[in-house]
Amino acid sequence: MNEKIEKIIQNIKPINFKLMEEAQEKLDKLTKPQGSLGKLEDFARRIVGISGTLSPSIKRKVILVMAGDHGVAEEGVSAYPQEVTFQMVYNFIRGGAGINVLAKHIGAEILVVDMGMAKDFPLEESIIRKKIAYGTNNMAKGPAMSRDEAERAIIAGIEVFEDELNRKGIDIIGLGEMGIANTTSSSAIVACLTKSKVEEITGRGTGIDEDQLKNKIRVIKQVIEVNHPEPKDGLDVLSKVGGFEIGGLVGCILAAASHRVPIVIDGFISCASALIAIKLAPLVRDYMFASHNSVEKGHKIALKYIGKVPMFDLSMRLGEGTGAALGISFVEAGVKILTQMATFEEAGVDNKSS
Repeated sequence: MNEKIEKIIQNIKPINFKLMEEAQEKLDKLTKPQGSLGKLEDFARRIVGISGTLSPSIKRKVILVMAGDHGVAEEGVSAYPQEVTFQMVYNFIRGGAGINVLAKHIGAEILVVDMGMAKDFPLEESIIRKKIAYGTNNMAKGPAMSRDEAERAIIAGIEVFEDELNRKGIDIIGLGEMGIANTTSSSAIVACLTKSKVEEITGRGTGIDEDQLKNKIRVIKQVIEVNHPEPKDGLDVLSKVGGFEIGGLVGCILAAASHRVPIVIDGFISCASALIAIKLAPLVRDYMFASHNSVEKGHKIALKYIGKVPMFDLSMRLGEGTGAALGISFVEAGVKILTQMATFEEAGVDNKSS
């Protein structure tokens, strides 16, 4: 494995469970029945364990949207043509997409990254350029990318995160993506790593009909049969059936955990990235929050496999980081409960039941 990736993985340490216990003691002294704020208390406690401080604050929220094209799109697995990746990313840059609205709603900044789109953006456009190649190869015919390209994608994700961390700091990160046919890639990843049947994890993605769904399932089975990805080797799975934006998200997850920054994963695609990241570095699991339960049926299987319970289910399936944006707001609410709510003693309230 590349030296830079190995170094990042070595820097990932266990979260501080002792401090989490102290956080619980503090939560139990707040002016409320113990445990009455449910998961919000759990979010606060986990942020304490991740950040290593009993007085955490979430000021700078960043949503990383990684974009890449997929050669397997030529197999007719999506309801939309490949050009839509480029068109939608333009929409992100111009501020007109769902993720722009929800990021603004929660006070988060968006970073859009070209990890491997089939076209280049004009130089004047404000996009982070980390292009590995002009889309992956058609994985129905052979590996999506070389192992070297998979490592470069992960390194690019690490660099994007660390550059931004060094520039302005990051208190919490949300993961988003864009790439026509990336639910096909994610289905292949989840099938490989969870050893689930392709039919059980393959959904309708952009809204394909019944015949297209049957074709998508057939293509994913062919992808796995042609490439024989090794489930024990996360890099092998990424290189054979992954995408450049998925690799970028893996790098972002590893880098965030190495710098003790909490990670909020979005839907099916970012969860597939999380599966690979956990395969490379099991400790990153404790740095992740699962935002929502996607309509994509494979998402439930992936979440169960990594042991994450989603915060909410709003029947969302857009991607882009939209679920992660809402998830960040819940985590922030939990932190504010811990740091801003009065204790019984401070408020002069009797905490003994009569």
